Amino acid sequence: MRLRRYFTLAITSAFVIAALPIGGAQAAQQASPVTAESGGALYTFDSGEAGFFTKTYFYDTGSEVVAFDAQFTPELAEAAIASLREETDNPITYLVITHPNPDKFNGAPAFQAEGAEVIASEATTEAIPGVHEYKKAGFVGMGMFTEETYPELGTVDETFSGEMTLDLGEGKTVELSELSEPGVSSTQTVAFIPELNALIVGDLVHHNLHAWLEGGIVDGQATPTLDGWIADLQELESAFAAEPEPTVYGGRGEPAPLAEAVASQIAYLETADQIVTEYVAGLGDRVSELSSEQAGEHYAAIQAALVEAFPDYAFPDMISFSVYGLVNSKL
Repeated sequence: MRLRRYFTLAITSAFVIAALPIGGAQAAQQASPVTAESGGALYTFDSGEAGFFTKTYFYDTGSEVVAFDAQFTPELAEAAIASLREETDNPITYLVITHPNPDKFNGAPAFQAEGAEVIASEATTEAIPGVHEYKKAGFVGMGMFTEETYPELGTVDETFSGEMTLDLGEGKTVELSELSEPGVSSTQTVAFIPELNALIVGDLVHHNLHAWLEGGIVDGQATPTLDGWIADLQELESAFAAEPEPTVYGGRGEPAPLAEAVASQIAYLETADQIVTEYVAGLGDRVSELSSEQAGEHYAAIQAALVEAFPDYAFPDMISFSVYGLVNSKL
């Protein structure tokens, strides 16, 4: 369980996050909706610090709602749903999970209680139990939850492989696609909403916000694949090369035109990789400190270097919380 111990060290070192009210929704926010002349709307719920600034998106066709990603806890999911109810009474018919991280799937039961059908790719569905076990052990191990209070493992109602189109009537659709490589996680789904020219990509993009660098959880180990992440971004840009350029809505951060979102995310990942590679190499004989109680000091130093490189990016504690995965891939 060596890498699980690293995860616990990373959480402990991110002292700001450790103090956050993860179970609550006091910091919940909602952005202005994006609307189409044909009547559809995209609503955004942002958990704020209470849930690591995770976004849930709601596509309201005018008669039904498709939700994207479920928040870190059922309580935050309920807050997201409550924010939607300030805008529309239309039923939530589907919840799409973009990738197997707990802030995307832990809140799914709250959506199912509303009557939503949970949809995820086969790869994401297969990965969720292992990710759930890994993250539960880490969060419980450092005291943020107990065995009883950590969210229970939910279920997926429908799976797909490759591509899937949700036909929502009146010519409105949501087009789901799996990308070819592991991205921020071990597998990645994106969703395109033609009516709004909107591309929902989960944490594949953190525009103007520091990225989650843990990697996917594969066979109980954090496994970052920045090359695969970059390849997914390039695949996405190629797939939507024709005009009009869609707007990307990431799991954290700000919306941005596709080309801008891809270019800035790739630049961030390449810089992070260079900083971490050089930092680990520079430790020399002290590299064993990365598997000791001193690890947090090194994560903080890497965070400082990335903040210097990207001074305008939000939520720098994302780095010290997640960089252990990228660091350990260099050992």
